Amino acid sequence: MIKQYYDLVMNPKHNPLRSLPKYVRFQLMTVLSIMWTTIFSVWSGLTYLFGPSVIIHMLLAMGVVFTAEIFRYARGFRSREKNGPL
Repeated sequence: MIKQYYDLVMNPKHNPLRSLPKYVRFQLMTVLSIMWTTIFSVWSGLTYLFGPSVIIHMLLAMGVVFTAEIFRYARGFRSREKNGPL
């Protein structure tokens, strides 16, 4: 069963490219192999960097929230200052 799935994708005599000329099949299979190699390389690199990436994104989110709270406080302080003490 695994061999059938492998042949369906990798074997040029069985995959959907079989009706194309050999040189076109070769070119397209080469492009596909480079594409999938790049995808898996990037994925594995991002998996390796996932922990630091999460930490950096959390710090960024905390910075945005902190800045928004400071701005909200300052806006409220300015309106209290105009209206005087309650």
